[in-house]
Amino acid sequence: MEAFYTIQGEGCWQGHAAFFIRLAGCKVGCFWCDVKESWQIDAHPTATVEEILQQAVQYPARIAVITGGEPLMHNLFPLTRALKAAGFRTHLETSGAYPLSGTWDWICFSPKKFMAPCPEIYAHANELKVIIYNKSDFAFAEQFAKVVPTHCQLLLQPEWEKSSQMMPFIVEYVKKNPQWRISLQTHKFMNIP
Repeated sequence: MEAFYTIQGEGCWQGHAAFFIRLAGCKVGCFWCDVKESWQIDAHPTATVEEILQQAVQYPARIAVITGGEPLMHNLFPLTRALKAAGFRTHLETSGAYPLSGTWDWICFSPKKFMAPCPEIYAHANELKVIIYNKSDFAFAEQFAKVVPTHCQLLLQPEWEKSSQMMPFIVEYVKKNPQWRISLQTHKFMNIP
């Protein structure tokens, strides 16, 4: 769908410069998704791995974040191999709803209630990021905290439109459950992509 150089705005790598590769296609269907234009896989021009790599190497940072839509709808081995060969750290942002492909340095697993994840993703998650839209999402988060590796970072992130409403609950939850941390969409505060 698009590729751009920016600052990682959320999660464990928040604040780092990174080249983002947003792949089109998503059937997960989160009603609060902020990139619904990414859902239609055939609504965007295609690009070769070499074309994407040529864009990425123009910038000094060597973190490539592959996101979507749902990037695991695609075979990501060719793209990640090319990025790794060019010296990039490869980071994935996924709901885990499709089988894992690619060679990764970091996997942000963000499960959604709308489409169950493939259990194979659990063992590979470096970061579990759960979007908090309502109070029942805390129990949903804990369900996945039980199945990811013990070294996996646990993050709760308010859904942007409900941040002011949900933030007091998230703060109290993290104070009572300090194994969790809060993730914010800082790129929206900074008004950057």
